[in-house]
Amino acid sequence: MRLAGKKTVVTGACGFIGSHLTERLVRAGAEVTAFVMYQPTGSAGWLDTVSEDVRSQIHIVAGDIRDAYAVRKALQGQDLVFHLAALIGIPYSYTAPESYVDTNIKGTLNVLQAVQELGLTRMIHTSTSEVYGSARYVPMSESHPLQGQSPYAATKIGADQLAGSFYCAYHTPVVTIRPFNTYGPRQSQRAVLPTIISQLISGETVLRLGSLQPTRDFTYVQDTVSGFLAAADATDALGETINLGSGFEISIGEVAELAAEALGVSAIIETDRERLRPENSEVTRLCADNSKAQRLLHWAPDYGGREGLRRGLLEMAEWLHSSGHLAHYAKRGYHI
Repeated sequence: MRLAGKKTVVTGACGFIGSHLTERLVRAGAEVTAFVMYQPTGSAGWLDTVSEDVRSQIHIVAGDIRDAYAVRKALQGQDLVFHLAALIGIPYSYTAPESYVDTNIKGTLNVLQAVQELGLTRMIHTSTSEVYGSARYVPMSESHPLQGQSPYAATKIGADQLAGSFYCAYHTPVVTIRPFNTYGPRQSQRAVLPTIISQLISGETVLRLGSLQPTRDFTYVQDTVSGFLAAADATDALGETINLGSGFEISIGEVAELAAEALGVSAIIETDRERLRPENSEVTRLCADNSKAQRLLHWAPDYGGREGLRRGLLEMAEWLHSSGHLAHYAKRGYHI
């Protein structure tokens, strides 16, 4: 499926990954409807910041992914949908788990039913590496056992299973993409890399982070978006779950040191107890096996390995410096 001229919906288009994906779809020639969470201010989130030549080509529909009628109306007459709308903050899921069930599971059900009833040609469903829990082996393939170590992860497992069940039961044309720790411009400060970089470029000499020992597989947002686009066009991807990760594993403490080195500054790194997850909820290790993405999507990260991560960190820092973005990131505050 070539995307030029295709009628495409992105749910969660106002968010971090969704806004980048929406931009790329417009530039690929797709007719894009951005389904965004209704705000009384009329804000479309990060889409408010994209260049006018792109913004003018986006049809924005405000609604709520939990509203089946609103979802069905947004998908009517469309060819395909990229489903990214979700509650994603892990710490907040400890406080408000029911809202995660409503949004992540019921919201996904609404999209699946609309795709099935309206006859869309493809749905790209967004998973997360958090569904695996702490690695039992690395690199982690798509057959790795699933373990919900947070309410967030549990609801994403539920959403993934729903997507798989619709493919098996109704032949719904769904592909599940499972990104590993996407980072880049527009990412919320609740995530670790924006926390590190915003503190460093604000002149902080002491970095306050959560646990420093867990390892992650950081994947630059443009690489993640490339994987989504490839999934819309891959002939053998239907019914499959596919990891998108760099295959490079690094600890939180090490990536903080790498960021400081890349920016040419020095800082003491401390653990802030307020940022720690409950002991049995912390995912201690993540590292992707991306061989399936290479085989089915012909995808590989452009920002791979240590040098690719260093380049991505510098691009994040440049973005924070530009256009006053740093002013929106608190230097010390912890946002769940």
